[in-house]
Amino acid sequence: MNLLPLTLSAQAANRGTDAWDQWGPQQDLNSVIVMNKILDAESQQLVVLNGDLITGENAYLDNSTVYIDQIVGPLVDRGLTWASTYGNHDSEFNLSRQDILARERQWLNSRTTQMVFDESAGVTNYYLPVYPSNCTNFPCAPALLLWFFDSRGGFYFQTLNATDSQVGQPNWVDASVVTWFQSTNTALTTQYGRVIPSLAFVHIPTNASQALQTEAGVDPNRQPGIDDDHILAQQAQGWCEDGPNDPTCVYGSQDLPFMQAISSTPGLIAVFSGHDHGDTWCYKWDTLLPGMTVAGNGVVLCFGQHSGYGGYGTWTRGSRQVLVTEEMLDHWEVETWIRLETGDVVGDVMLNSTYNEDYYPAMPDTHTSCPTCDYTVVSPMPGTRK
Repeated sequence: MNLLPLTLSAQAANRGTDAWDQWGPQQDLNSVIVMNKILDAESQQLVVLNGDLITGENAYLDNSTVYIDQIVGPLVDRGLTWASTYGNHDSEFNLSRQDILARERQWLNSRTTQMVFDESAGVTNYYLPVYPSNCTNFPCAPALLLWFFDSRGGFYFQTLNATDSQVGQPNWVDASVVTWFQSTNTALTTQYGRVIPSLAFVHIPTNASQALQTEAGVDPNRQPGIDDDHILAQQAQGWCEDGPNDPTCVYGSQDLPFMQAISSTPGLIAVFSGHDHGDTWCYKWDTLLPGMTVAGNGVVLCFGQHSGYGGYGTWTRGSRQVLVTEEMLDHWEVETWIRLETGDVVGDVMLNSTYNEDYYPAMPDTHTSCPTCDYTVVSPMPGTRK
């Protein structure tokens, strides 16, 4: 994997929304423009596509994954590598996570893979080692680990129940993945004789993010970022504690094993999520919050910036950037900021030992609209979904 220093660009796409009306394809074209602007303004070595690549509920079976070609086109043109997690909109009746992975793997630039094969694990569970600049003879000890987790969600591919309704897929990181993560991380620590700094990416945030938002409160100068999705949507939302998928159940607590894992993993600096387009802050989770049974150990929980014109919301599109250097890792810290489609840089912070205490400028809450989209006609999806 890439040698340090490393700049990551975390983006989300939501391609293929309402493809049959004028504005659907125009949204996708404007999303490509956003990607090109950000990629030209930054000097990233790896791009993370952090879930909801495709609006699966608008997909047709015969061409549901072709949007991947459009998403990765700007990356292929620049010779950039990328790694993906999949989100809840990436699983639908006509859209399969396995098919998305197969489409991605057509390009050598793709680092997306699958390392956990339990039936309930999802797909994008894997890690990438990042090596130091003085690594000349492989294998070297990694200087950094990048972990990717599949929070699943959405609906099972081509599956209906007895009432001819779609079957919901659990929306949390599966216990089999947690077991794999802990055992693999322990094995890597043993193999290299030290704790290796790490970052993690998962599309849907855990309940810890919601508790930080609602119980501790987001300070615009201590955790700069937009906080408009209040209350945010977390893992296990809409599931009951005894198992059923039921929208009357607010939260089923099935993400507890994953929260316990990320809050007890030495060296894990930050976890980056998407999902909630109206939240872009980072928060150090370092305490036991009201209503929770898991205490944070100082890991920082971050959101990205919605990058595409598909999906909900009109917040100015952009992308979270993460800079990692060997000197930063010596102090267990990274720098992160958001590059907007306007060219502006906002929310530049150091995720370090004093984050949550350091004072930063508040991040502006700005909005944009698709300049070539005509939303006067919104029609239902034509044809059949089967």
